[in-house]
Amino acid sequence: VDVNLDLYVADCYNDRVQLFQPEESNGITVAGSGSLNPTITLDCPSGIILDAEKYLFIVDRNNDRIVGSGLNGFRCLVGCYGSGKKSNQLNFPFSFSFDHFGNIFVTDQLNHRIQKFQYIEDSCVNTSSVVQTTYASKLTTNSSMYSPSCSSRSSYYEAIQVNVHRSGLYTFLSKSNMTTYGSIYKDHFNPSNPLENRLDKSFAGCDRRQLSLRLTLGTSVTYILVVTTFSPNVTGDFSIFISGPNNVDLKNISTRSVIQIPYSSAVQSNYSSELNMSSQTYSRDCGKSKYYYQTIRVNVVETGYYALSSLSSMDTFGDIYKDDFNPMNPFENLLSQDFWKCIWNDFTLVAKLHSGTTYILVVTTASPNVTGNFFIAMSGPNNITLDPYTQSLTSCFIGQECQFYKKSIGVTLDDILRDEIRPNMTLTDQTILMKINAASTMIMFVGGLINSILSILTFQNKDLRQVGCGIYLLASSITSFLTISMFTVKFWFVVLTQMDLSIRLSVVRGGCVSIEPLLKLCLYLDAWLNACVAIDRAILVFKGIKFNKQKSQHIARWIILILPFCIMSSIIHEPIYRELYEVNTETNKVDIARWCLTRYSPSIQQYNTIILFFHLVAPCIINLCSALFIIFGSAQQRSTAQTRQTLREHVYNQFNEHKQLLISPVILLILSLPRLIMSILSECVNPSNHRLLFIFGYFISFTPSMLIFIVFVLPSELYRKTFQEPFKRWRRLIHQ
Repeated sequence: VDVNLDLYVADCYNDRVQLFQPEESNGITVAGSGSLNPTITLDCPSGIILDAEKYLFIVDRNNDRIVGSGLNGFRCLVGCYGSGKKSNQLNFPFSFSFDHFGNIFVTDQLNHRIQKFQYIEDSCVNTSSVVQTTYASKLTTNSSMYSPSCSSRSSYYEAIQVNVHRSGLYTFLSKSNMTTYGSIYKDHFNPSNPLENRLDKSFAGCDRRQLSLRLTLGTSVTYILVVTTFSPNVTGDFSIFISGPNNVDLKNISTRSVIQIPYSSAVQSNYSSELNMSSQTYSRDCGKSKYYYQTIRVNVVETGYYALSSLSSMDTFGDIYKDDFNPMNPFENLLSQDFWKCIWNDFTLVAKLHSGTTYILVVTTASPNVTGNFFIAMSGPNNITLDPYTQSLTSCFIGQECQFYKKSIGVTLDDILRDEIRPNMTLTDQTILMKINAASTMIMFVGGLINSILSILTFQNKDLRQVGCGIYLLASSITSFLTISMFTVKFWFVVLTQMDLSIRLSVVRGGCVSIEPLLKLCLYLDAWLNACVAIDRAILVFKGIKFNKQKSQHIARWIILILPFCIMSSIIHEPIYRELYEVNTETNKVDIARWCLTRYSPSIQQYNTIILFFHLVAPCIINLCSALFIIFGSAQQRSTAQTRQTLREHVYNQFNEHKQLLISPVILLILSLPRLIMSILSECVNPSNHRLLFIFGYFISFTPSMLIFIVFVLPSELYRKTFQEPFKRWRRLIHQ
């Protein structure tokens, strides 16, 4: 509200700013969509401030920038070069304010920071005493022409290359009888796309009819100053005065060979197709709207400059990408973009294409949800083949357009259940599948608890713990319970944090980082303890009567102490690379989705795969080899002592006697296979397509932790008798 009680409202979802005057119920659109003087396009403005001269300053939230008005309309002040994390960029700004010195403070929401942009006073004093460089030229009817604002009328222009000898703040001022307009570009100026590479623009300096630019320039960058006129078809003399810390070199580069890229005008290739309701959609501007698009693979035979032009009743829009196109990130691999067309309805792209390189042409529309036919003509030094193709990459990523994260290989419980859980609903309102999963988890927990109790009752016997094997099995009875307990905790953590988004972020982040590594620690420890049992049994067979029980017992205690630290050190990278990400579920809405992701670099990913194979496969192989060694070793020893039977007969007898030693590792290996397979699946595998299969495989992979009693106690006559002894004692005590 200003001093006149005029009310200015940021109408986010209508992409405009409304003015409501006193005692008026109907607003006036002063900026954005539907304004009387449309000098700027807004996308969800979320904040407004007026200065003393009633100029508007607006947070253009979805365009990630701050814009301000002046005598000549709106201009971009902050975040003018796209979304990002750099000091001159914003990502989903929410609000801002000024201090008494004119500095801007911005809440940079998705970058989780507050940015300060310092005010630099624009002095209008006579700069003749500090001007370092002067440039004089003229615009004539022979000058090149372009449309600075993509209007239907073009203006003469001159492009001047600027080379700086010393980095610092420079001021560009013009003097002319014409009303001049200027822009400065970095590296390259493309007259067919006046927004590409543009750093700043101005057509109103201290003299409101002359250009004025003030910006920081570096020594290692080539800049191009484009001088034109506010009105079309105007010619005349002009002078440019540049002041700064040192002289600059100025060179006119408005030649056809540099600015107007040459290419053969003969049409070599053409392509026709249509966009319809079944076409793929994406958000080309990272907004909330969806645009139909078609991807066309461009195969180049000869390197050179090529022009691509469209012809359609739709207002078409074109992009060229190098190597690959990712609809989740339309700015990745972008080679050339028809960002703002200066030919209405149709686009024209000029780019240097190299043979042997894959290029993707993306044809879409300027407005969302538009369909229709289109025709593409390509001209250049040689023929080009155009092949339409469809590539779906959305399952490789988590999130939404321009705010996504690439998944690592492997499928976790988070991936399996993520789309199945209904947020902000109780368990009774969840799907039947979720209720079955919850019941199965609790059944597995109870089964694991019973298994551990029975196993501990068996292996707490002092006689069994006279050798390392009994100590390992007692420890395994405990770790199996810890494993199934961590599995239960993991399941309910994923479910509850997705159902209740109000849970404190610190709790969710802590669980995200710690639970999965702890679960793997228990799982791997359980598997290695079983492998230690097999090794100890094999040594017993090998040593025979020379087997040292005390040494075996001593080694077992040390291994149980050291083994958890060895396993944890091998997976220490997991909590480091495991992070919690928050993403807005829809643009302009406050709903937040939380995703717990593990994102590895290629080298760490390779290491993780090796460690995964080692911990899951090595214990099973050790168990299997130990069983074979026990059978064949015992048979060899008996064949030496008992010559009446052949070695084959001894092997057969030993197999019948110790077949459980072979069956146990085979069962454990088979049950571990689903987890192994899911851990090495491609990041583009979508669990939602076969959710039942993935859930079944994941649950099955934890059943070995429930089978210690069944695998080790029941097949062994010695262990069965030991297990029955406590019950016999209790029975005698009861009868007494």
